[in-house]
Amino acid sequence: MIAGAHTIIYAENAEKARAFFRDVLGFASVDAGHGWLIFELPPGELAFHPTDNPGHHELFLMCHDIERTVEELEAKSVEFVSPISDARFGRMTRLKIPGGGEVSLYEPKHPSPLTEFSSGG
Repeated sequence: MIAGAHTIIYAENAEKARAFFRDVLGFASVDAGHGWLIFELPPGELAFHPTDNPGHHELFLMCHDIERTVEELEAKSVEFVSPISDARFGRMTRLKIPGGGEVSLYEPKHPSPLTEFSSGG
């Protein structure tokens, strides 16, 4: 029935944001025409949180070791806008997407349907 999900990040400079995901994060992509890159995402999960602000959605990139991941990304000149902090669900920080705002990065503590995350592999 459902074969996948298409996530959109709205960016004031889409070309810069695309270059960041391609060149810095190393996400594979296809050109849908005229340089419009569509990126392959790593496996994902979906959660529903209660809110008084319906219609608000967030993208969190997940990692196995947040200190190591931050170190590797800082070596590629990625700018982090908050220090690593502990939350009930995991450890997290936020990074800048050039031309595209910010996104969260976190190392989950919770059980995950993703075998590689839930097994620590």
